[in-house]
Amino acid sequence: MAEQSHEDKTARHLDHLSEALESGTQVQVRHLLKNLSASEIGDLLESLPPAKRLAVWEMTDPELEGDVLVEVNDEVRTTLIRDTSQEDLVAAVDDLDLDDLADILDDLPDAVISDVLRSMDRQDRERLAQVLSYPEDSAGGLMDPDVVTIRPDVTLDVVLRYLRVRGELPEVFDLLFVIDRKDRYLGSLKLSDLLTQKLSSPVGELMDTSVRTIPVDMHESQVAMEFEHHDLVSAPVIDDENHLLGRITVDDVVDVIRDEAEHTVLTMAGLDEEEDMFAPVVQSARRRWVWLGVNLVTALLAAMVLYAFEPTLDQIVATAVLFPVVMSMGGIAGTQTLTLMVRGMATGQVSTGNTKALLRKELAVGLLNGVVFSIVVAAIAMFWYQDIPLGLVMAAAILLNLVAGALAGALIPGVLKRMSIDPALAGGVVLTTVTDVIGILAFIGLATFLLLGR
Repeated sequence: MAEQSHEDKTARHLDHLSEALESGTQVQVRHLLKNLSASEIGDLLESLPPAKRLAVWEMTDPELEGDVLVEVNDEVRTTLIRDTSQEDLVAAVDDLDLDDLADILDDLPDAVISDVLRSMDRQDRERLAQVLSYPEDSAGGLMDPDVVTIRPDVTLDVVLRYLRVRGELPEVFDLLFVIDRKDRYLGSLKLSDLLTQKLSSPVGELMDTSVRTIPVDMHESQVAMEFEHHDLVSAPVIDDENHLLGRITVDDVVDVIRDEAEHTVLTMAGLDEEEDMFAPVVQSARRRWVWLGVNLVTALLAAMVLYAFEPTLDQIVATAVLFPVVMSMGGIAGTQTLTLMVRGMATGQVSTGNTKALLRKELAVGLLNGVVFSIVVAAIAMFWYQDIPLGLVMAAAILLNLVAGALAGALIPGVLKRMSIDPALAGGVVLTTVTDVIGILAFIGLATFLLLGR
């Protein structure tokens, strides 16, 4: 039997939880929550209306509450924090890893922050301050400063005795980091080597110096690519002088990949991934006004161009029927290229070195598709209206708009990026305007000059 997808599991849990809440059976709700991870509970809380969300939050295991707060988006986290007592919040976040605590610290009330900081020892406070000193979307903001370090001149027997004395080990633990007396990174010792090699072997002989290091100022998207390209489970984070600052693990990278995927999808619609889907109606509506307004302006621009050719529409009725086809085909062709370019820019596959080659390729694709579909659409128009000149005008317009769409889709992301505008956010709106205007000019313009004088 095929394994259920994450979305299917969330939907199933949501259905069961809703049924239990409707029946008022708290025992059943607690039983359902007991079998879920913090991430799954976070997904459920984001999927519930406010009243049910708070009811489920009150029944969540206190030991998981801190991890759940890390998993939910900013707006949902704010509502949960607002309805949780100071004492319970302190208890919830007290055992969080420092990198997770840093992610939500700004959302906590000042009194809670003060209590949490007072409960930390000096070393943890310094580590937390270190993480907070880096941008949230950098390797420094992503890293966990809690690492296990050893010296190269000790034996494996000494390392094992040290680990036993240390007791608790970090999660996702596969590497011990080897440093010198000035805390400079030298290499990594694999846990598998520690368990399988002779106990008398020195660390310096077994350490792996090829493990990828992550500069502390590297952007999180680049960190994700490093993990993907080199199949990393964890990696050391270093500064400019090669001092070991912390580590990044694959579970942190999975969160980055998920967040970037959500950001790409939602920003293309002018939405924010941190928005509560059950936010008040007026608040949600106001957030969408900006891009609805931008879209209205661009639509009016296309309408003004169309208005200039109103006599043609009045005299040749077929143009009013057929011109949406021209705009739609150009829009789809442009969107395909735009999506490819935005994805390539996000993954680092598009750069100044290959932009010209990509542009030539996409123009060739647009030209080929334009030729193929212009013939198809022209044949349909000729058959439909028994009008060969109209079919030829339709063919020329389709060809021009598909080429224009491909060109616009290839160029717009780069232009927007140079203007410090997110291509995923604004690219679709700009592209729609370009293909609509060019489509109208190409089809109605050609029809005006070639068909009205017949």
